[in-house]
Amino acid sequence: MKDRSNGLFEPDALLPSQFYAAFRAGSAIAGEKRLMLAVLEDALDCYRKYASANDGQGLQLFRDVDVWITSRDRRWYYSYENICDTLEIDADYLREGLTRWRDVACEPEPVKAVG
Repeated sequence: MKDRSNGLFEPDALLPSQFYAAFRAGSAIAGEKRLMLAVLEDALDCYRKYASANDGQGLQLFRDVDVWITSRDRRWYYSYENICDTLEIDADYLREGLTRWRDVACEPEPVKAVG
């Protein structure tokens, strides 16, 4: 009987062109960009949903997302700045638009005179 156990642990031969083909197709990069887009979309949803929150949990969620959006820290891979750069979005423009939206959306409604 022939011993075949060596074949289980031998490395597969892979040409460099085969190895790098996966990266050229962009499958890994596209997945990371989709994840970054999902993170940004979730943050924007939380920002809009909880901008005028009155309860403790809603206020905390808004504060968390507001701190993340206003931070200029780029040390974390999924920071607001890095995500915007990767997705080719102007971070300052989006940040300013959110601030303007909040100022209008959360402005107290004028009291109407009865009479």
